Amino acid sequence: MNNQTLEKMRKMKLYGMQRSFKHATETQSLGNLTPDELINMLVDSEWDDRGNRARERSIANAKFRYKTSIEGIDFNPERHLDRNQILRLADCSFIDKAENVLITGSTGTGKSYLACAIGNQACMMGYKVFYANATRLFTQLKMAKADGSAIKEMARIEKQDLLILDDFGIQSLDVQSRMMLMELVEDRHGKRSTLFTSQLPVQLWYEIIGDQTLADAILDRIVHDAQRIELQGDSLRKKRKLEDQKV
Repeated sequence: MNNQTLEKMRKMKLYGMQRSFKHATETQSLGNLTPDELINMLVDSEWDDRGNRARERSIANAKFRYKTSIEGIDFNPERHLDRNQILRLADCSFIDKAENVLITGSTGTGKSYLACAIGNQACMMGYKVFYANATRLFTQLKMAKADGSAIKEMARIEKQDLLILDDFGIQSLDVQSRMMLMELVEDRHGKRSTLFTSQLPVQLWYEIIGDQTLADAILDRIVHDAQRIELQGDSLRKKRKLEDQKV
C-alpha cells in the first residue's frame, strides 16, 4: 500500500509529502506517530518543499548577474558601507513601502554584487524580482516595440515587486530609451520598488537622461524618498586580481 500511496503523491506532485512519507516508512517511524502528528508532518514537509521550489524559481527567473547573498557582503570600512542600512534593506520593508534604492560608486566597487544580494534576499522572502542591465533592457524594449510585444513586456516588468536596473548611465539615453524609462518609473511610482546602480553620482543623471523637462519628471519619481548608498574604496576586482597574483 505504501508504494501505491507514494506513486499517487508523485503523480499529484506532492514531492515534499512523498519524501517525508517515504522516509517515515523506511525508518519504520510511522507506528510512533499519532494520526494528527502524521498529518502535521506530511503537510509541513509539503509546505516547506513548495516554498523552497518557489524561491528557487524566483531566483532563476530574476536572472541575477551574480549568485550572492546578504551574508556574502564585504563590510570593509574603506567601502563606507553602513551595515545597519544594509540589514534594514534585507528585511525588504522598502519593497512594502514602494521605495527606490540608488547605489552609486566607481567601477569595481561592488554595486552590481550588492544589488544582486538585495535582490536574492527579496526572492528568498517571496517577492518577485527582475534584474536587467539598463542598456540591454532598453534595447530589448525597442525590439519588442518593433514586433508589437512592448505592451506585454512592459506589463510584465511593471508587475515585479522589485526591478533592478544595473549600470544605469553607461551611455546617454536616446529619445526612445528616455520615453521607455519615463513609462517604467511612472508605472511603478508609489506602487513598486526600483533599484538603480550607476557609476555616476545622481546629480549627473540629468545629462544622461537628456531633455530637461523629462529628466525633471523622471528623477522626481526615482529620487523622491529613495534610499541611497554610495560605495567608495578601491576596485574590488583589481584587489582580488592582485591577491590572486600574490598566491
